[in-house]
Amino acid sequence: MVEALLTTVNLNKSYVEADRDIPVIRGLNMEVNPGEYLVIMGSSGSGKSSLLYLLGGMDTPSSGSVLVGRSAVEGLNEQERARMRRDRIGFVFQDFNLIPHLTILENILVAGYLLEKPRKRVIERAHQLMSLVGIEKLANRRPAQTSGGEQQRCAIARALINDPDILLADEPTGSLNAAASSSILELFDTIHRAGQTLVLVTHELSAACRGQRVGYIHHGNLEEFHFPPDTSLGDREKVLFSWLSQRGW
Repeated sequence: MVEALLTTVNLNKSYVEADRDIPVIRGLNMEVNPGEYLVIMGSSGSGKSSLLYLLGGMDTPSSGSVLVGRSAVEGLNEQERARMRRDRIGFVFQDFNLIPHLTILENILVAGYLLEKPRKRVIERAHQLMSLVGIEKLANRRPAQTSGGEQQRCAIARALINDPDILLADEPTGSLNAAASSSILELFDTIHRAGQTLVLVTHELSAACRGQRVGYIHHGNLEEFHFPPDTSLGDREKVLFSWLSQRGW
């Protein structure tokens, strides 16, 4: 039996607002297996990003457990969680989060230099990744000299520099125009076909249809949708829209 890369067990997360506990995630159980492409959807404020941060060890649960492999994230101290994120997880965000005074290459390298790997190997890997995401000709430009789509490609390369077990992407096309969004989603398809495990948070139907299955956060829990086999991308949008509409999306 294949061991899950990510597992949640009776996961709960609440935030304090005006001296009141506001529950966001309620008793959520899920697994992400090696090589899987999972999409997480939900209405605004449903807890999509909160769940992603819990999965990636950027936040800790109020109760319950998040397992990365066999390691319970909530049982790690801050230094151990940082090491786990560095070694096993890649993050891509909506706003790119590039360092403006560094070049595209340097933005990728700065993450790689945190790894316990020879400097030469990190540089070689950075160039491989720039070629993979299609920005090798932009290596010496600064972020302001590139488009939003190119900056997101840089952010994806940076997230892959540690060869992560799992790539977590939070609304990665949210700041892009339609053409750039489509090209980024195609890039994620390519990365997934190469074997990368991927969890994508999105509110966009066209993006959600790229995954193998969709988890919809509803009342703090996760309802799952599996696409029928051999369904075209256009038909996927129709069947997913119908399923989501029944849940108030």
